[in-house]
Amino acid sequence: MLDHPSRPSSPPHIPMDALSEVLQDFRLNGVNYGRCELRHPWSIEFPQQSLLRFHFVGQGPCWIHTEAQGWQELRDGDLVLLPQGIAHRLASAPDVVGDSLKDCQVIKLGGNVCEVVRQGTGATSTLFCGSMALDSCALNPLITLMPPVIKGCDVAGNDPVVGPLLAAMTAEAAQPQMGSATILSRMADLLTARLIRCWVNCNGASTTGWLAAIRDPHIGRALAAMHKDPGHNWTLQSLAGVAGQSRSIFAERFSAVLGEGAARYLARLRMQLARELLGQNGMSVAEVATRLGYDSEASFARAFKRITNVSPGVVRRTIPGRIDMNFGL
Repeated sequence: MLDHPSRPSSPPHIPMDALSEVLQDFRLNGVNYGRCELRHPWSIEFPQQSLLRFHFVGQGPCWIHTEAQGWQELRDGDLVLLPQGIAHRLASAPDVVGDSLKDCQVIKLGGNVCEVVRQGTGATSTLFCGSMALDSCALNPLITLMPPVIKGCDVAGNDPVVGPLLAAMTAEAAQPQMGSATILSRMADLLTARLIRCWVNCNGASTTGWLAAIRDPHIGRALAAMHKDPGHNWTLQSLAGVAGQSRSIFAERFSAVLGEGAARYLARLRMQLARELLGQNGMSVAEVATRLGYDSEASFARAFKRITNVSPGVVRRTIPGRIDMNFGL
């Protein structure tokens, strides 16, 4: 009924508060961080990417441009989060054109942290920029729901910790010492997690959709269970058991809130994870089939093509491998 993966395993334990369970699994996998000192005039283009991006302004001038919102000025201490990694541009002024990154000196500071310096005679902008991935596929639907651009100052009033964190990052960026870039990266991880949680807490009034479903005391537990172990041999009966409802009531409620049945939702979840494993993680089709609990590569390939309209082999050959970025580009 639910694509029949064969791996026998006990369903994961899910507490009553499924949203807390999903957010508890929130982990950021830092791909690249850069501490930037850029002399005006400068302008840097950031292309669309599949990773979450953020920019923190220790000291301006700094402006951000997106296709939807045009130019917006960023003040000292501002943080901008781009959950879906949309294309955008940063510049010291809206009229600065071109790409200044080629004129920058990029110095590796160890690990995934670098320093980006552009010499000149104009005012110095101090920025801290980063790209990061989410370790938990449970958060993918949440990230999809979020707006393309979130400013830390816009949600700071809803979380008493955000303001002090921004102030601490400002102080660290203004007076860099040994290890400052690494400390800033840790602060950025924490701040990003809190911004996402704050957005969730302020946008939970809807009665349909993923946020409404994960907040539902019954459907939410089943959703969290599927995301926690998508390769488990789930059936409608076992999901209803996790939800604490009868099979018929669970099926009706799940479809009413999410607009599709549990079988369809789980199949799409598995194939979304499969695309990630086949692409950036570089797994073979057989390895992905085993990871997602299918009893054979052939049964997995049929399910994959039915959902995505392409074969897993094509995806594995055409999606670029693990991202290796320089300054998050």
